[in-house]
Parts: sequence; structure tokens; C-alpha cells
Amino acid sequence: MKKIFEKLNEAQSDAVKCTEGPVLILAGAGSGKTTTIISRLAYLIEVLGIPASNTLTLTFTNKAAKEMRERALSMITDVAYPPLLCTFHKFGLLFLKFNIHLLKRQNNFVVIDTDDKKRIIKKINSEIPTPLIASEISRYKNSLLTPDDAYKQAEIFNYQQIAKVYEEYENYLLENNLVDFDDLISLTYKLLDQHPELAEKTSKKYQYIMIDEYQDTNELQLRLLQKLCVAHPNICVVGDDDQSIYGWRGAHIRNIMEFDKDFEGASIFKLENNYRSKDPILKVANSLIEHNRSRLGKRLIPTRGSGEDVCILNSNDENEEARKIAQQISKLLESGVKADNIAVLYRVNVLSRSIEEGLNRAGIAYKLVGGLRFYDRAEIKDLISYIRVITNFHDDFSFKRIVNKPKRGLGKASVDKIELAAHANETSIFEYIKNVSLGDLEALVKKKNAKTLKTFIKSIELVAKESKESTYNFVDTLEETFHLKSIYSGMQDEADRILNMDEFYGLFRDFVKNSPDASIDEFLNELTLQSEQDQIEGESIYMMSIHASKGLEFDHVFIIGLEEGFLPLNGEGSDLEEERRLGYVSFTRAKESLTLSHAGSRFYKGRRSDLQKSRFFNEAGLCEGSLIVEKNTAFKKNDLVRHKVFGTGRVTGVSKSGREFKLSINFAGTKRDILASFVERL
Repeated sequence: MKKIFEKLNEAQSDAVKCTEGPVLILAGAGSGKTTTIISRLAYLIEVLGIPASNTLTLTFTNKAAKEMRERALSMITDVAYPPLLCTFHKFGLLFLKFNIHLLKRQNNFVVIDTDDKKRIIKKINSEIPTPLIASEISRYKNSLLTPDDAYKQAEIFNYQQIAKVYEEYENYLLENNLVDFDDLISLTYKLLDQHPELAEKTSKKYQYIMIDEYQDTNELQLRLLQKLCVAHPNICVVGDDDQSIYGWRGAHIRNIMEFDKDFEGASIFKLENNYRSKDPILKVANSLIEHNRSRLGKRLIPTRGSGEDVCILNSNDENEEARKIAQQISKLLESGVKADNIAVLYRVNVLSRSIEEGLNRAGIAYKLVGGLRFYDRAEIKDLISYIRVITNFHDDFSFKRIVNKPKRGLGKASVDKIELAAHANETSIFEYIKNVSLGDLEALVKKKNAKTLKTFIKSIELVAKESKESTYNFVDTLEETFHLKSIYSGMQDEADRILNMDEFYGLFRDFVKNSPDASIDEFLNELTLQSEQDQIEGESIYMMSIHASKGLEFDHVFIIGLEEGFLPLNGEGSDLEEERRLGYVSFTRAKESLTLSHAGSRFYKGRRSDLQKSRFFNEAGLCEGSLIVEKNTAFKKNDLVRHKVFGTGRVTGVSKSGREFKLSINFAGTKRDILASFVERL
């Protein structure tokens, strides 16, 4: 008992001891979430005597599951069966191995990965972009839609085709006894839903269920958990509504916001003591997140004392920003800070390019986490290959990379035949296609493809000629002629790839503007120098997106791109509250110092754009500005309140009314709009 509680504060101890019924542990950033969840597991087994095999703890990543398992086992004495602590998908795999026969399927099925899935889809249909179909099939499965359902929902022809592919894909999986990643959860839910007696039996087996990172669950995972709780109410979820940043991939913040509705009679504990960040960092994080209305409400309390004030870097453009950040990082390294205790974060991947170049120039080694270096990205390599062929028709390596991008119906076998014929004639592939007769070319490839190749060669020659007349407009001519952005049409990351291409086009224009007499060859030479980072021995600093940084911590954090349009990202499909949560997550990665950077202008979508400073500076209390900032009211949706006349009611909405807040309240079926100052919270 002493071992379990010796490192816990009062709130953590209370949460650990509350084992019966639904429990929501709201764990702020750096508040000892993992310590609490594994201590609770140890308490159930070691103190209450619950058999370890009757517990189930689920999380989202194998890394988190491994760390939690190791820490839990160090707190538990030898048990006959260790507790099941794994990811949602691993649980689904184990469950299906024992029960998939109820769906008239064999239990020696094979789980296919994402690449296998895409290969199968491509065989069925190569016309529609494979990533688009894969993404839609995943969405269908997570929404429990059959191919018939998907077909009925499809309003446009393209989606009718996708529904047809889905049907053929499902048939292929069935015939070959395969399951994909999404099946691990959707089929598990289907079995529990179709077989109530199995749901009852499974629920009785796992009498105590704990879920980590609950704010990241989707609707299907919630429904699965409800099935696992049909025989008991003992579910404990740990999470932070302020760190819900995966709405774009299906996570539903309402799961944590409305936990007490999904699991009635819930006990709620708030872990607010922060053991990670110094006071000034927490102050700006708290101030920023208070502007969100859709939150359960908590405040991070510093335990590590005061530290450096949050630093704001003002720069004219991204190049000046990169220089300043490289200088600050150099100073930290010279003072003895280890490189791997430093991180540079950004909301949009395209922003990494200028920082990469700044670090290269300063000789600072870096690791790009969860992504490729700018010049290693496929879309950038494609662009460089096009430029290389246009400046050197005899570059066979680059020609082979681009000959079927965008798709021109040429498979590898056709390209190999042409390459062999070119070598036999002691010429480059380009020259061979240009000079060989159409008839001879048709002997190697289909008639339609032969004509396409001849047209392709003429297009390259035309762009090469125009590039000599106007270097500045070269990239416009390149895009207009070959429609390179269409390569990525329909892909899940289409927007990111096109942003990267626009960044590259802008980089080219900037080069021409600064060196009007330079040739395209010189531009390529500059790129080669920039993209070959010096292999410096020793540690590297980290660069990553804010999404990739979640769950990590660093002594010194630099966040770039705090401008309207980048952080927060705005426009169609963006959610300001989720953007604010991203800001909050990024701020709370820092332990000792936090630097927030913004630039007055950046290359964006191929053009230099003037940018407005992010509203988050105002909201975090870091500067005054013209932006209108509204603090959150003390009341929020779903709060229980009491009115002197109308009695007890539940808040259904909050709006501004002059300097006051107006609450929409449901008093046992009677709805009233009342100013906040006339009610008290229960």
C-alpha cells in the first residue's frame, strides 16, 4: 500500500481509491496521468485482491502500452496471469482469435497492414486515387457501414465507384481470410452487438476497465466500451479535454465532455498539479485555453517554481526567423544544454523548410520527427526531377521518375523496354523516344501510350524553350503544362503536399528575384548544397509538428509560425477551439523555457504573403492588440445551476449579452434564457 501511494498527491490518491462505478480522471498536461493509472491498477490487484486477469487497460500506441506495462509490473508482485494492458487494436486481435468463428470465419486469419490494403485496392481500381479509397473504406468501417450502406449514401458517381471498390475489397478479404486494421475494432463490436451473451460473458471477465487518452476515442470505440460494460459500471477513463487534437482523424471530444451521460453516476477527479513546466509557461497555457467554451474546466497549478519569462521572437520573414532561432539554439548548446533537450515545433509541416536551412547554415544537427526533410519529400523530388530533365534531356534517372507522373498509363515493364531499346541505340531515353518512329515505339508499348510519350517529349522541349525566355515564370509554365499538383488529388494529405509544392515554387521565384542572371542549373546546384545536411557527430535537436509532439517533453521549446492562418489555422474545416488546444499542447511541452515566434511575411502558396500576428498572443496574455478577446464565462454547457424562482436546471447554451453572459437553461422541461449573475452553480 505504501509503495502505491508514496508518490501520489491527494487528488491522485482519491482517484486511485475510487474503484467502483464510472470514473473520469481529468488529467492536465504534466500532472502524472500515467503514474495515476498504473497506481490504480496496482491498487486493484495488490490491495483489493482483484485477479489481474479480471482487469483490462487500453491505450492508443504500442509505445505507451509497453511503458505502462513495465511500470505496472514493477508495482505488482508475481501473479498467475499478468493484467491485460494493450492497445485497442491488440485487444480486438486477441478477441477475434477466440470469437471470429461466430461470424463463420476462420481464426487463423492474417492481419494486413496499410501497404497491403493499398495494393489490394489498386488491383481493384487504379483510376481513383488509392489513398482516397483507403481513407473512405476506413471511414465506412468506423461508422459500421456495409458496402450496401455506402452505396446508398453515395450521391455522386465517384463515391458510387468507391462503394463498389469497398464491396470487392471486402469480398477479397473474406475469400483470403484477411482482416485489416479497422476490422480489429469493427468486427469486435459487431460480435458483441450480435451476441448479447458473449458481451455479458466478456464484461464479467473484465470487471475493471481503464482507458488512457480517452479524449482520443472515436464513436465506435465508445460503443465498444459500452458493450464491455453491460455487466458492470466499473470503467475508469483518463484524459484531458484540453488536449483533444485529433478531430481530423475521427476522435470525438464529446466522448470525454459527455462521459457522465454515457456512463451515469460518474465520479470526476481533476489532476491539476503540474510537475513539468515552470510557472511562466503554465501561466500562458492556462490563459490561452480559458478562451475555449467547450471544456470541462481545470487549471494547471505549477509545482516547479518560477523561471524565465516566455520569449517572443519578432521577425520580418521566415529567413530572419530561422537565423534568430539558430542563434538562440547555438547559445543553449554552448551553455551545455544537450541537443536532444531542445525542440522546434510547428502547426504546418511546410514551415519546416526555412528552419531546416537555418540550422544547416549554423551547423546544427537536427532530427525531423514523423516526417521527411523538405527536400526528401516525394512531391519535392518529383519537381526537382522535372527541372533536371528540362535542363538536361539525357538524365535517365530523373526521366524514369517523372515519365508516369501524373499517370500516363505506363507500367514499369513498358519503361524497362524503352530503356533497353535506348541503351541498345546508345542514346538517352528522352532522345530515343524523340527520334524513334511512332511505329517502332508502338512495337514496345501500346499505341495510345506511344502517342502520349511523343506528346510528353514535345511538352518538355516547349517548357525548356520557354524557360530560357523567362526564368521567373518557369514554375508557372511547368505547372500549367504538366499539372503536377493533380498527382496528389484526392489523397488524404493532398493539402500538405500542395503547400509543399507552393513553398518550392516560391523558393524558386525568390532565388530568381535575388539572382536575376542565374540559370536554372545554378538553382539546382544551390538545392543540392542545401539538401545535403552535414553529418555532424553527436546529438541532434528535434523538429516536429505539434501533433507529433503530444506526450513528449523538452527543456527548451521553440514554436514557429504563430500567425493567423498557420496557428491558428483558419478556413474551411478548421475548428478554432481545436486550434487553441493545439496551442495549449505545444506550450505545455516546455519544461524550462518557451519561445514563441512569428514572422511578418512568409512564402505561402507560391507567393510572399503579409501575415497578421496570431490572436493566441493576446489570448495568452502576452501582448495587447486590436483583436477582440472574450474570456470564458464561469458557466459552461451541461453545468447544473440553481435559480431562486425556477429551481434547479441544466445549462444548454452560453452566449454574450453586453458585458454579461446569457445562459440558456432547461428547468425540468421548461427552457429559459437568464443572465449568469442570477443563478449559482451547483
